[in-house]
Amino acid sequence: MINTPQQRENLGLWLGLLGVVIFGLTLPMTRLATGTVDAPQMSPWFVTWARAALAGGLSLVYLLAVRAPWPLAEQRSPLYLSLAGNVIGYPLLLGWALRHVTASHAAVITALLPLATAAAAAWLLHQRARLGFWVFAALGSILVAVYSLLRAAQMGHGFGLTWADTLLLGAVVAASLGYVAGAKVTASMGAEKVISWVCVMALPLTLPGAWLTWPDQTVVPISWLALLYLGVFSMWAGFFAWFRGLSLGGPLRVSQLQLLQPFISILAAVPLLGESLDAMTLVFAILVVGTVSMGRRMANTPKSK
Repeated sequence: MINTPQQRENLGLWLGLLGVVIFGLTLPMTRLATGTVDAPQMSPWFVTWARAALAGGLSLVYLLAVRAPWPLAEQRSPLYLSLAGNVIGYPLLLGWALRHVTASHAAVITALLPLATAAAAAWLLHQRARLGFWVFAALGSILVAVYSLLRAAQMGHGFGLTWADTLLLGAVVAASLGYVAGAKVTASMGAEKVISWVCVMALPLTLPGAWLTWPDQTVVPISWLALLYLGVFSMWAGFFAWFRGLSLGGPLRVSQLQLLQPFISILAAVPLLGESLDAMTLVFAILVVGTVSMGRRMANTPKSK
């Protein structure tokens, strides 16, 4: 039984971590699904529509099984915002960017998600934290960015705000708004129903979208498996844990766990994309974990105006 605020926060942090691990595989899986400019597989449009349509079908079965009521009028606006950010904006922009840059390069920009999510929480939920929280949040993001820059330099790649980077920044904004909007109605609807209704509400767009953008060339089996992961886990099951974690632990605290996501992506890219893992990655991962821990200690209990 969860009886104390501390127990709720701890459970929220563990669920948030589970969600981050699931989402951490999204970068390499998306790159496997879309392929590269030189070796394209599925179009980013098809990946976006198909993964959401798959999640929508699973969601429809779930909602019917539990006899979930229709969302109330006041719940629909946050659901539509989550739909726009998490179902369409983030995966589409990410898919196009990963056609042109590696998963490691994308990790540089997506490392900004913790600050973006916390800022979105402060804006949409009127939550505040002590200055120390923001200091450690900024420090963690800087560590991730420095690591990514050093790694890019080691591989002989320059770093600049290219068109792909702009797409990734847009993906970060879309995801952060969608995360917080979903968390806003999680308390009243339940995390499972939030993401399920979001995916079902998107079906009038995603089903015809997937049909119209179906690949007209041969796609390798690994790309289909990557799409299956994106639809079942990245688009659906991962949000069960993530929204619940945000609700129980608070968006300001739980969002800090996203600092680990780039390293999860890099670790997963070793077997999936053939990238190498070096000692510098492990050192920076330890440093980032330290900022997550300190950021949690410096965070105040969220307050609403």
